[in-house]
Amino acid sequence: MDKRSLARSKTSCSSSFRLRCPSLNALRLRRIFDLFDKNHDGAITVEEINQALQVLGLDADLSELESMVKAFLKPEKIGLEFDDFEALHRSLNDTFFGFQEESLAEEGGKESEKQDEADLMEAFKVFDENGDGFISARELQVVLGKLGLAEGREMDRVERMISSVDLNQDGRVDFFEFKDMMRSVVVKSC
Repeated sequence: MDKRSLARSKTSCSSSFRLRCPSLNALRLRRIFDLFDKNHDGAITVEEINQALQVLGLDADLSELESMVKAFLKPEKIGLEFDDFEALHRSLNDTFFGFQEESLAEEGGKESEKQDEADLMEAFKVFDENGDGFISARELQVVLGKLGLAEGREMDRVERMISSVDLNQDGRVDFFEFKDMMRSVVVKSC
């Protein structure tokens, strides 16, 4: 990645989806590690990371990915163990979000709130596959399935997930319900 691309990434990224509770962040990161570790051997190879990124619709240059991962591999290992993966995550977090947090602090809370709202809308659109302004149980099931989550195979669990945040009980989640749910997770104190 060249310096211009990195600068664009720094200014377009937001910290709004990083949980502010360290223990929840650790759980989330462990869940991601386990999802990437397809063969459950306790290590994530470059191939497993590449496959996971492709499932998420993110194309990575394999040589760049290899060089990035190699910097965090322990000697004699072919994959990242959890603590290596955590170090890689911290490094990426500092690279992509460190600048953003500083500039947002200088600009004040209103700009941060606008960015958070835009980020939430983008996340909502990922789930709202047909663009009708609602997340149905079927749409949620599709996204969970793409992420390789077991919940994506069980419609009754997906329907329970929907009903747990569906305030008006119409069987689907609108943007305001989605936003309330996400903000309750993001701002939850430890």
